Amino acid sequence: VQLQASGGGSVQTGGSLRLSCATSERTFRSHHMGWVREGPRKEREFVAAISWTGKNTYYADAVRGRFTISRDSAKNTVYLQMNSLGPEDTAVYTCAAGIVPNTATILPVGDWGQGTLVTVSS
Repeated sequence: VQLQASGGGSVQTGGSLRLSCATSERTFRSHHMGWVREGPRKEREFVAAISWTGKNTYYADAVRGRFTISRDSAKNTVYLQMNSLGPEDTAVYTCAAGIVPNTATILPVGDWGQGTLVTVSS
């Protein structure tokens, strides 16, 4: 499984960023996809996930209402639109294939992408 994540960066509080995670068509059409993050001095935590059908989405309480996960079947890409960012969102965000929704774990057949750093300044 190959996952290519992009879109991290630095923004001020209240700003927005969009993360992307591209993968193969086979992976995209058979795995739940999602994001986890690991902030400074924090454990890895679940952020959001979307089912392989695209019909179900899952969000951590901390991001619900601010973040939106979506998928583009034509591009085999999953997106995480992050709005109203705050310093507490500063973290390395990692894309995952085969994520178990509402957890920061993946199935044995899944895989992790490379992390992308999001920094939110106050």
